[in-house]
Amino acid sequence: MVVEQAGLMPAALEPLRLGELLPEGWLARQLRIQAEGLSGHLAEFWPDIADSGWIGGLGEGWERGPYWLDGLVPLAFLLQDDGLIALARRWMDEVLARQSPDGWLGPRQDVATGRYKPLDPWPVAVFVKAALQWQEATADRRVLPALLRYYRRLEEQLQRTPLFDWGRMRWPEIALGIQETFVRSGERWLLPLAETVRRQGFDWAALFAHYPYTGRTTRQDISMATHVVNNAMALKAGAIAWRQSGDLADLLASQRMLDLLEAYHGQVTGVFTGDEHLAGKSPSQGTELCAVVEMMYSLEFLQRVAPSVERGDLLERVAFNALPATFKPDMWAHQYDQQVNQPVCQVVPEPIYTNNAPESNIYGLEPNYGCCTANMHQGWPRYAASAWMRRPACSGRPEHLVALSYVPCCLCTQVAGTPVEIRVQTEYPFEGTVRVTVMADSPLRMGLELPVPRWAASAQLILPDGRTLALTAGSWHVLEQEWCGRSELLLELEMGLRVETRHRGAASILYGPLVMALEIGEEWRLIGGEPPHGDWEVHPTTPWNMGLVLDRAHPQQSLEVHRRPMGETPFSPEGVPLYALVQGAPLAQWVLQQGTAGPVPESPAASGAPLRPLRLIPYGATNLRIAEFPTLAAENLAAGSPIDSQSDMP
Repeated sequence: MVVEQAGLMPAALEPLRLGELLPEGWLARQLRIQAEGLSGHLAEFWPDIADSGWIGGLGEGWERGPYWLDGLVPLAFLLQDDGLIALARRWMDEVLARQSPDGWLGPRQDVATGRYKPLDPWPVAVFVKAALQWQEATADRRVLPALLRYYRRLEEQLQRTPLFDWGRMRWPEIALGIQETFVRSGERWLLPLAETVRRQGFDWAALFAHYPYTGRTTRQDISMATHVVNNAMALKAGAIAWRQSGDLADLLASQRMLDLLEAYHGQVTGVFTGDEHLAGKSPSQGTELCAVVEMMYSLEFLQRVAPSVERGDLLERVAFNALPATFKPDMWAHQYDQQVNQPVCQVVPEPIYTNNAPESNIYGLEPNYGCCTANMHQGWPRYAASAWMRRPACSGRPEHLVALSYVPCCLCTQVAGTPVEIRVQTEYPFEGTVRVTVMADSPLRMGLELPVPRWAASAQLILPDGRTLALTAGSWHVLEQEWCGRSELLLELEMGLRVETRHRGAASILYGPLVMALEIGEEWRLIGGEPPHGDWEVHPTTPWNMGLVLDRAHPQQSLEVHRRPMGETPFSPEGVPLYALVQGAPLAQWVLQQGTAGPVPESPAASGAPLRPLRLIPYGATNLRIAEFPTLAAENLAAGSPIDSQSDMP
């Protein structure tokens, strides 16, 4: 990678080259599940990929091909899968070979639908993301010249035709690709082009300086500025602007966006509602899958520019909860909208959503709209690839390797020209024990930076010499020393239970980075398509409308956490390696409204029914769930079954 040059503020961290970090343990299994599901097979049967206009076909020629490729490339190299790498290569060969003589990349217009204006920079920005990853993994010499020709073409075009429609709102994606191409090429004329893109784009900082969208968007108020995916992409706008302006106010604008979206639209899973537009705090509103993966990508970029433990915790909450919960466990189907309180997934003639269709909540090939079918693939691979980054040497300080997530993996890289291997062995986030082994054949002075999550009630690090260090929650622990041979570190994070008070006073239970949700019995009904990529409704076979016996201040007195062996499908009711037992009772007044859970009853709620044992499992492993609960009134606390009883459980 070319050293970043004057005119672009350096990011605090640099990503590892794609392929230097490989997943292990449950993460490798999860990526393999993805490869064996829709991600690895869409090119065989889905016309928008199999016959894409990007490779000369008659199918959609706008964003869908690039979206899919942007996830396929990192998935292929993380798994070292020769078949997927060959598939990505065929696509790169086709697209690069079809570059227009004037430099334009991709179709000049999507002729399959005719919905979009010609010469739209937005879908090309998505292809650039995929192409830069491909170049990083393969050192393909065609990529940078092709991108530079395209950007010369774009430079001339923007003088006549400023950014429009989706590209105007999603200018951060366009500008980021230009900045990343500058970093690799050193071509200084790219920076004024990135600034032109920012000036022509929507002013997200001004919108959030005086933020007007403080509740559920009504149909008459729908606009590009309320679109949930636009907002998810725009989270990194301030950081992108800061890299050229150096103005701290620009960088702080990204954090302000995060804070306001959480305040008015946030969910316990870390994402904000948007179905398809911002929808307030209710746990029965939906969040679009595209918004989940785009929010993750924005947070990953923000962690690179200005790493913080707080944003790292947020990214983990989204990745371990909202991301897996929106897929069928085998990843052959997905939802367009997921809900925090989701007792049934069915076609609803008059859905609760701001403007999405009756089938938006089912699991299928392309419920409601196919953008998520194309865009879902980047979530797990990009997250895995960004689990570790490097902090360049500076002012006498040696280079550091920085952990951003303790997922199981092995990274093989070089620090100051010396090979080093780091292996992370753990079942995190399902447990708090993390074993980090550093191997260096030659003496190497290097730093390790280890984040301590804010939720860790206690944390300790056992050093190779046996010493134990107490760590502070919400901080970074920096271990800078000479490494040689094999050194083993043992990190212990206490994953205590805690309760957050949510919308209408509801209680949500968390265990480490995991949201715990009611396990509901499931009946899957095929309503269309051809398995394995069919369309499914999911109906409950056990009660969902439960109030809990819960000591909010001391939840460990109300719940018991149990462990079991992890299954082959980590994020599934059967495969998840932990569950919690709690007592609760059904609330007759809590019923379905518009095909989903009605408003959470105010706490304390009266039931009148005997208590029963309930099982909670991690949110990401659920297909049906309740994750924002009312708590029960005192009169319900006297009688009930023993907490370890298994009756009435799925």
